[in-house]
Amino acid sequence: MRKMTALLLIYLALAPMGVCQQLYLSEDQSPSFPAANTKSKDLAPSSFDLFVPFQEQEIKSNKWQELLAELDAKAEKNPDSLSFVRSIFQKAHQKIFKDYSMHSTFTEMLQTGAYDCVSGSAALGMLLDRYGYTFDVIETDYHVFLQVYLEGKTLILESTLPVGGMITSTSEVNNYLGAYLNEGVPGVRNINEGLAGTKVDISDNSIFRKVNLTELAGLQYYNEGIVFFNQQDYKQAIDQLSKAYALYPSERIDGLRELSRELVYHSYGLDIRK
Repeated sequence: MRKMTALLLIYLALAPMGVCQQLYLSEDQSPSFPAANTKSKDLAPSSFDLFVPFQEQEIKSNKWQELLAELDAKAEKNPDSLSFVRSIFQKAHQKIFKDYSMHSTFTEMLQTGAYDCVSGSAALGMLLDRYGYTFDVIETDYHVFLQVYLEGKTLILESTLPVGGMITSTSEVNNYLGAYLNEGVPGVRNINEGLAGTKVDISDNSIFRKVNLTELAGLQYYNEGIVFFNQQDYKQAIDQLSKAYALYPSERIDGLRELSRELVYHSYGLDIRK
């Protein structure tokens, strides 16, 4: 019972938030170039499979295919690298990113245009991968964004900001990253927690790491698990969190899954704990 109480205190504070908050930058933020980690000429079908269940792909992939066709046509004209990254960012917002909605899935994004930092970063990451860019997906406690590497410089792609979300100025990139690494100017941005209505102090961030697209898909399942957890549907939460852990065996995913198992036991007397 003590273990249960300790876990409850930790995760009831964190679980409602998940990994995606909408980001608000100061009005001075501008754009430039830079950094990352995936490459391929053609998008591997497995990347799309990670985020969209196979049985839904035929129905949900039309908007995605339209976006690819438009970008492929632009790519054939051999634009410079920075301009094409800008096209990727802008076309994604025009075609598939419509309304920010916390904990939206990739499938929901294709169906309704609702997206968050995980689904938005996944789409941008797959597009960057398709056209051979080097990039990193960065996971923090409450947010996900992309670093792209061009010509020795780093640029930021912040999917939740349609305007100003492609940051190319070296000073603005440094400010953006510094805020997460506790080196930036306080108040460069603040993150609004959209589900519980609280503000998150990013100075407490303990997570700042690179993840690949498979692990990012795990974070999508983690967010889905949080939705069920907040609804006290612990069995469904366990199902989604188990999928998440299979793709991304991180401590926070496993911790919330174990807490859900404890709650199933204490709520229903069903012992599915390890």
